[in-house]
Amino acid sequence: MVLGMTEEITKLGLEKYDPNGMHNVYDKWAHIAKDAYESDLEPVDFKDIDHVVFSGMGGSGTIGDLFSSILSKTNVHTTVVKGYELPKTVDKNTLVVVTSVSGNTVETLTTLESANKKKCKIIAFSSGGKMESFCSKNNIVFRKIPEIHSPRASFPSYVYSILKTLNSIIPLKKQEIIDSLKQLELISKEISSEDLSDKNPSVNLAHSITGFPVIYYPWGLEATAIRFKNSLQENAKTHAIIEDVIESSHNGIVSWERPSDMVPIMIEGTNDHIKTKERQTILRHYFEENNITYREISSIDGGILSKIMCLIYLLDYSTIYYAITHGIDPSPIKSIDFIKGRL
Repeated sequence: MVLGMTEEITKLGLEKYDPNGMHNVYDKWAHIAKDAYESDLEPVDFKDIDHVVFSGMGGSGTIGDLFSSILSKTNVHTTVVKGYELPKTVDKNTLVVVTSVSGNTVETLTTLESANKKKCKIIAFSSGGKMESFCSKNNIVFRKIPEIHSPRASFPSYVYSILKTLNSIIPLKKQEIIDSLKQLELISKEISSEDLSDKNPSVNLAHSITGFPVIYYPWGLEATAIRFKNSLQENAKTHAIIEDVIESSHNGIVSWERPSDMVPIMIEGTNDHIKTKERQTILRHYFEENNITYREISSIDGGILSKIMCLIYLLDYSTIYYAITHGIDPSPIKSIDFIKGRL
């Protein structure tokens, strides 16, 4: 299989194929995150919450995936909605967190209206649009967060703005958040466009993707796999799928019995469950015995927020570099615009 001619990543290549400067925004992700967390956004203390619903699509949807992963380790019941309908179980003790960077995402606006009718507690985050207008008319708590380049590039700004605003709901200690900001700063020095050699982990990963990725992930890091898949699709305009490393042992593994153009990429956490680690080892042995080239990406040590944010940063940037190696501009999303233009 040939994905197209590839070329080395250079400063000139970045300027040529990324004229909208997405890589420049990614170089600043650590600073964007820090600025968002140190902003003057006022925290909101919601009382008597027994269910949190995160509603959003695309890049905004991944924010829900991230917080669902964090809250999965607590007693807070969490649901992620990527579509038009809220669970029938929502009520006055449900907090619905709606996020749409543009403020005009039709699915998210629908859930916002539904949550309002069902008397849920609501907080909305967007850069404006119809969402801001609806919240203003209905006296709904709203936080305006500017869009930076694109919804997917705005990810750290929204994550840390939500952390600042919902610190009563999201049980992360302030030190854990500060540690994650420090870790983002450290990894930024490794993966930024200042060094475009293979010593850069994101560049190295981009060069190793020689087919369509099958992304394996452990429980707790699903958000990183979803985000990586989405970014490969949007930035690199390539197909990608994700597989739970445990569940795939009961179905997906059989797909490798036929030759294919797929390339396994294994996301692993430093403190994955012992049985998950066992399964990852077995899967590695399977690939090796069947001469299937695979790639492993491990999380850093640290808290769940640091693990997820740093993995997403590294993996996201690799999709930009991958796009550049194939002469693709990572910014345009013409196919998504096609769909939106007909809704």
